[in-house]
Amino acid sequence: MLEIKNLSVSLNDKLLLDDINIRINDGERILLSGHNGSGKSTLANVISGDSKYTINNGQILFNGQDITHENATTRALLGIFLGAQHVPEIPGLTIISLLKHSCNAHKHFQSGQDLSMGEFLENLEHWRTKLDIPREWLNRSVNVGFSGGERKKIMLLRLVMTQPKLAILDEPDSGADIETQKMITNTISEMPNTTFIYISHQQTFSDMIKPTHTITLSNGKIMIQ
Repeated sequence: MLEIKNLSVSLNDKLLLDDINIRINDGERILLSGHNGSGKSTLANVISGDSKYTINNGQILFNGQDITHENATTRALLGIFLGAQHVPEIPGLTIISLLKHSCNAHKHFQSGQDLSMGEFLENLEHWRTKLDIPREWLNRSVNVGFSGGERKKIMLLRLVMTQPKLAILDEPDSGADIETQKMITNTISEMPNTTFIYISHQQTFSDMIKPTHTITLSNGKIMIQ
């Protein structure tokens, strides 16, 4: 589903990723490991389409389609989800509005039809309850006033509402208590149609996910396993 060929990436003329080659199949759970500064978050952001990086060489193929130069919006609509480590606060944009516009954009992109409000609200109530998210959170501004663990729950709600083909989670366990970590791993196990790439420095959390493969980065290069 995801193939990266000879990818080299820089930021402000500094080489961050060098000759990256990766093949990931449907349904795999890939642990992206490496020390701080090894290039893990850079790779996650480049796959999801962060425009601040310069692609010097190589290709990114998603389900056979060349997305190397597609923007982040197109990649998201194609089914690539990024659960970033540091998500900004968005004052004035409520969680329910973000979810409604996101889900409707996906529905329209996939089928050419708009998402009915009834379908959206029914799905939202199902997942809100399952993730133990208070209803009053939905009318609050995105991430404003939320703790680290609460932000992870909102990230999970975005994940399950959009049901991406590929989910990239950058340290989803960071700032999350053990119960939230269990909720994250349970959610991953209940999404067999989604392929996961995740970054974690906690062995216990990683063991709970049971990765199918591990890719290790060091100084912007893939270490031979």
